Amino acid sequence: MNVPDQLRYAESHEWLRLESDGTAVLGITDHAQNELTDIVFVDLPQIGKQLVGKEVVAVVESVKAASDIYIPIAGEVVESNAALSTDPALINTDPYGEGWICRIKPTNPTDLEAMLDADAYRTRIG
Repeated sequence: MNVPDQLRYAESHEWLRLESDGTAVLGITDHAQNELTDIVFVDLPQIGKQLVGKEVVAVVESVKAASDIYIPIAGEVVESNAALSTDPALINTDPYGEGWICRIKPTNPTDLEAMLDADAYRTRIG
């Protein structure tokens, strides 16, 4: 399973990457996309939506099931990945790159420090 060291992880299998401009990019982990199998639809969040931590930010539908995607920290959605509207399988093929879900402006960027690091997430998923 691919678990990049530079990301932070949620128990619910989302990842966040803090960018140099202060925003954070959200996606689901390689483990999560593997469990879901073929993703066929993504319900993306609205730009400008204010979110509290652990709130549903998006829904991913696969051939197996629909799954809620949670935002691990509070913030405002500043961008959604429009490419997923036409090619939701990007989450399967590139979960840490082109398959990102949204970008948020964190209310408190230091909240990322409370998330799991790569080693802790690897232990979590076995």
